[in-house]
Amino acid sequence: MPRAFACALCLGLMAIAPVSVVAQTATATAATPPGARSVAISNPLYEFAYAYPAAAGVIPRVKAILDQDLARARSALTTESRSDRAEAKKAGFPYRAHATQIRWSVVTSLPGWLSLSAEIYSFTGGAHGNSGFDTLLWDKRAKLRRKPIDLFVSADAFRKAIEVPFCAALDRERAKKRGPDFPVSDMFSNCIDPVKEAVVILGSGDGRRLTRVGFLIGPYSAGPYAEGTYEVTLPVTPALLRAVRPQFRDAFAIG
Repeated sequence: MPRAFACALCLGLMAIAPVSVVAQTATATAATPPGARSVAISNPLYEFAYAYPAAAGVIPRVKAILDQDLARARSALTTESRSDRAEAKKAGFPYRAHATQIRWSVVTSLPGWLSLSAEIYSFTGGAHGNSGFDTLLWDKRAKLRRKPIDLFVSADAFRKAIEVPFCAALDRERAKKRGPDFPVSDMFSNCIDPVKEAVVILGSGDGRRLTRVGFLIGPYSAGPYAEGTYEVTLPVTPALLRAVRPQFRDAFAIG
């Protein structure tokens, strides 16, 4: 499912709502492309959904990573759901079926790199569910999973290179949701740490090299829950390129 980085972010950063899960068994549909996997399970205990695209499934080691993550996520949901149902019964409260939904999408697929992002939704019986993100960056030549931040000299060097444009872009996104006159004294008006409070993903605008860096920000980090998720996308600049580790510099280009 390769597609432009901007489109992947748009899909990945809409406020995440629960997906209707109606299948009763963990089976892939006939429409699932070769290599892709889509699992959906619904029962009185929980709803579980997990999907990844063909671009990930055709790489054996990436497929193994995601299949293991699928099994881990389902096992954790089953264990937690059974425990909470038992506690609810003991306390005389109705049990509300829990949910976990994880959907991986292609951010960009280059000759040397595959960049994925994941939307994550979970519900554990409270007033509302929670949403978040994950990333998987695969180095095709080294056949290794790498953390995006590890392609840079250090987290501090990365942060210093993007901090000013990141904060300005985040405020522009806030203004779109709140209007231009949102209160500067509000607890959600300060900038956030783009390394610690966002999921960093790498993308491409030319289909050859990494030219963009994206930040996927969950609820409560940059704004209240009602504002949903936030997206910030920045081009690779000369300052950011200088922060890239020498062995990875050829993978990047000015965006």
